[in-house]
Amino acid sequence: MKIINKLNSLPNLNEKLFNCCGSTSWVSKMIQSKPFLSKKDLFDKSEKNWESCDKKDFLEAFTHHPKIGDINSLKQKFANTLHWASNEQASVSNADMKTLELLQQKNIEYEQKYGYIFIVCATGKSAEEMLTILLSRLENDPNEEILVAANEQSKITTIRLNKLLNELTES
Repeated sequence: MKIINKLNSLPNLNEKLFNCCGSTSWVSKMIQSKPFLSKKDLFDKSEKNWESCDKKDFLEAFTHHPKIGDINSLKQKFANTLHWASNEQASVSNADMKTLELLQQKNIEYEQKYGYIFIVCATGKSAEEMLTILLSRLENDPNEEILVAANEQSKITTIRLNKLLNELTES
């Protein structure tokens, strides 16, 4: 069975999609967009559906991420995506204490300024790179930053959709 057909027929597709992006609206739009005809079609519909979401949907999705470097939060709150998110943030575990403390401090500052946690597609980025990105994004105005964060969420969703497809290939 083609992997995309396997995806289309998953009885728990809502749950699997929600693990990719924690926006109820996006998941609903994805379910309405079925069947997915190919991997490209899946990704195109994912992007289109995310672009049709609004700030409320973005904020909901953001709540389904641990703070960068917050390993305890990762383990407790996000058990269903732990294997994905821990790999996405793997470089944080190798960071020096000063960098981790600055990440934590600036994450708090970011959340106080914007009202949601710092969202970045952490895959392949070192803790130092994420800190640099965080510092530069603290300069954004709130209207600009929500769009930057939403774009990062879209990148994370694509990575997680790929991981879901890979899991289906292996099962």
